[in-house]
Amino acid sequence: MIPIDITMALFIEKAEAVSAIVQPVATLQEALEYTVRLCEQKEACQLVTAGGEPPPEVCTKTIAAPQLSDDQKTALETLCRDKAIQVLDHGLRNHLAGIDIGLTYTDFGIADTGTLVIDSSREEIRLATMISEIHVALLHRENIRQTSYDLEKELAGYLGQSPNYTAFITGASRTADIERVLALGVHGPLELHILILEGN
Repeated sequence: MIPIDITMALFIEKAEAVSAIVQPVATLQEALEYTVRLCEQKEACQLVTAGGEPPPEVCTKTIAAPQLSDDQKTALETLCRDKAIQVLDHGLRNHLAGIDIGLTYTDFGIADTGTLVIDSSREEIRLATMISEIHVALLHRENIRQTSYDLEKELAGYLGQSPNYTAFITGASRTADIERVLALGVHGPLELHILILEGN
């Protein structure tokens, strides 16, 4: 069996090779503080009306966090309170054009490709990972596997659920469909930040 330190180092190398930003964090509180700082630093989402003539409407900065427990959500809201950032855990369909950060847990990481595996059967999780400008993914260090073959049993379990939406996310959203010019953020977030949780 390959030591977890080697597996984690490979995961970081491969994830960064596809433009993900990877940061080990000691605790969930540290991860929440990272997420709030990131939201503070970015420009708020803007809604532009058809024709673009009136000035764009600036949205309230928003963090979508559909998987946090009540205590975790309270901790995040406390960090956001004086920073004019709202925290959402449901009703994301009502904010399809204005979510700054989607904060989600990931089920597993695959080291040899830098890929995240997320059970996205809940619609709120799918929306948080797809329509946010930045996706912050929380990955427990012990859930990193060397290859996808090492997840055979877990993936078989997912496939036994109905309905099932298992997402494999490798890097930020990108496409080169139009004239082979690389464009980021067309089908999903512009940035992917992976926070590797080393503690609770």
